Amino acid sequence: MDCLFCKLANKELKAEIIYEDEAAVAFLDIHPIAPGHTLVLPKIHAENILDLPDEAVKPLFLALKKTTELLQKSLKPEGFTIGINHGKISGQAIDHLHIHVIPRFKNDGGRSLHFLVQNIPSESLQEIKSKIINQI
Repeated sequence: MDCLFCKLANKELKAEIIYEDEAAVAFLDIHPIAPGHTLVLPKIHAENILDLPDEAVKPLFLALKKTTELLQKSLKPEGFTIGINHGKISGQAIDHLHIHVIPRFKNDGGRSLHFLVQNIPSESLQEIKSKIINQI
């Protein structure tokens, strides 16, 4: 497999790793949008959260928590924006699940996730809920 993030996780390529355990690795983003901007990813290849085996979800999110704690203690941001770009339409550039941990600082110019998309539904919440639960 020719996956950039698999190569980084397996240390075939150099990365600025700040956290690692048996299931996941966290390294500084090479194109940071904030000091400490970090990517947390599973060591096993999964294109997105739906492809990640159930048994790998908990270890990935524990690594996410530990990475966030490390960034909090060291950089002391006022908050974090944590997110996953799932699929090309959302901005996922590498087809390997990764979670962005972006430290947030006062007056950093950033905004809430609520400003990423402006596609207000025309259907009611009840209609949307009905579509969702009728698929179960």
